[in-house]
Amino acid sequence: MDRKSLARRLGALIVATAAVLGIFLLRLVQFQLVQGEELLEKAQQVSNYLFSIPAARGEIVDEYGRAMASNVSGYNLVINKLMLTGDLNETLVELVEILQAGGDDWNDTMPVSAPENGHYSFTAAEDDTRAQSRLSALKENLVKQQYATADQVMTAVVERYDLQDFEPEWQRILGGIRYQMELEEFSDNNNFTLAEDVSSRTVATVKERGLTSEGADIIETSYRLYADGTLAPHLLGYVGPIYAEDWKVTDEEGNVSYPLKDKGYAMNDIIGQAGLEQVGEDKLRGTDGLKQVTRDKNGVIISTEVIQDPEPGLTMVTTINNDLQKKVYEALENQILNLQATAKQYKGQEASAGAVVVIDVKTGGILACVNYPSYDLNLRSTNAAQYASDPNTPLVDRALRGLYSPGSTFKPVVALEGLITGLITPTDTPIRCGGAQASYNYYVTSGGPRCEGIGHAGGASLNLYDALGYSCNTYFYDLGRREGAENFNAMARRLGLATETGVELSEYTGRTTDPDDDNFTLGLELMAAIGQGNTAVTPVQLATYAATIANGGTRYRTHFISSYRDSNTGEVVESFEPEVVEQVEDTIGAFDAVEEGMIRAAKSSSALQDYPMTIAVKTGSPQRAEYYDREKGLTYLNSAVIAYGPVEDPQIAIGAIIEYGGGGSNLLPVVRDIFNAYFIEKTGDLQSAETGQLLP
Repeated sequence: MDRKSLARRLGALIVATAAVLGIFLLRLVQFQLVQGEELLEKAQQVSNYLFSIPAARGEIVDEYGRAMASNVSGYNLVINKLMLTGDLNETLVELVEILQAGGDDWNDTMPVSAPENGHYSFTAAEDDTRAQSRLSALKENLVKQQYATADQVMTAVVERYDLQDFEPEWQRILGGIRYQMELEEFSDNNNFTLAEDVSSRTVATVKERGLTSEGADIIETSYRLYADGTLAPHLLGYVGPIYAEDWKVTDEEGNVSYPLKDKGYAMNDIIGQAGLEQVGEDKLRGTDGLKQVTRDKNGVIISTEVIQDPEPGLTMVTTINNDLQKKVYEALENQILNLQATAKQYKGQEASAGAVVVIDVKTGGILACVNYPSYDLNLRSTNAAQYASDPNTPLVDRALRGLYSPGSTFKPVVALEGLITGLITPTDTPIRCGGAQASYNYYVTSGGPRCEGIGHAGGASLNLYDALGYSCNTYFYDLGRREGAENFNAMARRLGLATETGVELSEYTGRTTDPDDDNFTLGLELMAAIGQGNTAVTPVQLATYAATIANGGTRYRTHFISSYRDSNTGEVVESFEPEVVEQVEDTIGAFDAVEEGMIRAAKSSSALQDYPMTIAVKTGSPQRAEYYDREKGLTYLNSAVIAYGPVEDPQIAIGAIIEYGGGGSNLLPVVRDIFNAYFIEKTGDLQSAETGQLLP
């Protein structure tokens, strides 16, 4: 081969080699520079998942910062979908067996019973709207008609979650858990809490078996603890899981919304369900943190990073005084038990329940709010059935939602209306009190209304001071008739009765006896003037009313919350100053005159006549509809009272009721005990403002 031919071949080889290298170079540029990031991501095939880190819930404390609701550490058993390595149903069987051995419950709200003789039944009570809503949603989710039976529902559950190979008992257990997982949107980004606050035995067993690498996870968390679960359960309320019907809300037009999700909640979050826990939810809940988990293409978790720390909720500072709350409860309980013990001797005072509210006169803050009987908030879940079936209804919030005739505690209302409008003066004696009053021949009982005032000579002419001191019905029948129900009812609402007091919790408004009532008669108007008829008020309204009289007509908004503080620094974030919501103008000393009558009422009672402090009271003995001796016309009576003091510088006001208490005077020992508890705690002793005399 000649040199020229060899050179041509070598040149062609060089060109070909250069072309191939060029192609490789171009591809390398494309891979490295043009598509480098895209191809690198594909090569690595990592996935990032975000999980929330629950924030500590803010505490609820009393006025001195003493804990009422706080947090304690515990452990949840969680299913992490990213970590699942085996069959979900088989994993759940093993975990449930561990929970059963440890005495722990698991997360299951499906309203279907365990199988009995091969059949199932629904557990939703007919009168439980929340349970019925849950049952309706179950049928809808399973694409079943609303008339479907429990057996038909369970057949659909078994089919949906592939449970055919399990025994009926396990079909129900697993079906309930799987359905709950579906409700709570279990996914790669959303773990499922199988069980809360599990036992140390469960924690140890899960870890010993290595189940934390197979989808189970033990998570340290915090739980709500109530320092004294019996202290104020109706006030504090409780926390609980989000219900499906609160998570997915459908309005009347069929529009679906997720209000809690829009506020940043997850389906498995804990939320305030009642009381102050619910009222303060937005501030108590805190801000959850965020944790990022990164997994490679083989499903191996390669990193975990906290990218946002959780921030605890604010501390709620209430107006409640823990020590006073306990003392008031003891005073009410002791008197009720005492009345029960003497009921055989004094028929008609078979006391069963009651409520007391104590208010700071100068601010409207509630210092004590007591219901009897009560219950233990820490045992609310475990003893739910027992509490619900108790005939004495301990779950009822009588202080804010119990409606009672005020009886003669209403008479100061009528007195103030008469004084301020000029119908009477304190020294007028318009009524001769003795026997039936013929002028009331339209009254509902034969012979007309009688004077039932106690402690004065029959036939005496009484002025306002004595009419209040002796609680003369006839005086107020006449005055109420002259004023008219619409007028003294308007005064009642201005003073705090049959109207909203302003408390942060749900309260009943109550009502007055009005001329447009279906059963209204002139006789009923007379009854309304002494706090009977259709008139119904709450104990918190009675306390608010007493405080308004003590303040000479200034009514403050009644409230439970004084401020919110930063849980880390203690710095006040938000505070609530006393708020005047009503002012009854008095230029003639009307409130002073009523106060004098109430002082006389206290001085004429055995419980308070020698008390070393001037207290103003008005008792009431409102009649109940039941007779304990029908032949004699003897009806059961409630006990009612309003009180405040010391008169020279009022500090606390009281409103109280005892059901079947037998009359208002039976509450005066409770009033005395409350004043003892409050002032001895404040000063270490109890002194008369006038003489300095110490309480014996």
